[in-house]
Amino acid sequence: MTSFRPIEDGDIEKVVALWTACGLVRPWNDARRDIDFARGKEASDILVGVDGGDVVSSVLVGHDGHRGWYYYLSVAPSHQGKGLGRATVEAGESWLKERGIWSVNLMIRSENVQVRDFYAALGYDMRDVVVMGKRDLDRP
Repeated sequence: MTSFRPIEDGDIEKVVALWTACGLVRPWNDARRDIDFARGKEASDILVGVDGGDVVSSVLVGHDGHRGWYYYLSVAPSHQGKGLGRATVEAGESWLKERGIWSVNLMIRSENVQVRDFYAALGYDMRDVVVMGKRDLDRP
């Protein structure tokens, strides 16, 4: 049985390994920095799914006061296809609802059709928007 809770110090390396195993880490993303930045804040946290002491799923969840966001939603490859992804999404939705947030967005890499289909099956739909970004605002 998987239970969900906020990330703890002893989970950090396990979560980085999970994100890596799921192909979520990119050279320009420092996973440990993202964890340190998001965890335990008023508007963000990282929830982990724990089964028998093992971290088997996670979601970095946050909000801007209006809309929620998911990042790094992941399920250990050995646990995929068993409903844990749905449970992890529901944990993220519950976290947002507890904070009065009623809308959530997420970004999926365009080549990741399987994940797009997963979210569609959970009632998420494509939005007609373009997402733009700029990295490294903290560097000259």
